[in-house]
Amino acid sequence: MELFNPEFGLGFWLLVVFLLLFAVTAKYVWPAIIKSVDERADFIDKGVEYAENAKKQLDEASANAQKLMIEAQRRQMDILQEATQMKNRIIEEARAAASVEAKKVMDAATLSIEQARKAAEEQFRTEVSSFALQIAERLLRKELSTDKKQVEMVEKMLDELEKQN
Repeated sequence: MELFNPEFGLGFWLLVVFLLLFAVTAKYVWPAIIKSVDERADFIDKGVEYAENAKKQLDEASANAQKLMIEAQRRQMDILQEATQMKNRIIEEARAAASVEAKKVMDAATLSIEQARKAAEEQFRTEVSSFALQIAERLLRKELSTDKKQVEMVEKMLDELEKQN
């Protein structure tokens, strides 16, 4: 049972060695360990701070990107609306131009038809008067074949002229 009851000298030397090791450890080892733990704690704190900053920047970038997306969609809608208005304006201008051009073509066609009708009427009148003159000439030749009939005709015309005046 000597293990449970050590002698005084052994206890003394155990205490001296323990105190000596404690002093050396306290003077040289513990400051290095504490410094390392403090550096690690600072490193972790900086990492947390960096992560918080990164998260804040990410949130700001997300908000900024959302604003840019909304602005881009608004611009897209404006451009589409402007394009639709431009398309409608171009269509209306084309319709108006086509209407004006169609009116010009119709007016020209009407004028051309009117001129052709007048020319046809004139030609018809010329042909009718030519036929009438030919018929009258033949009738007069037939009627005025004798001298007596010619004299009667001249007297009749003179009497009609006198009555008119």
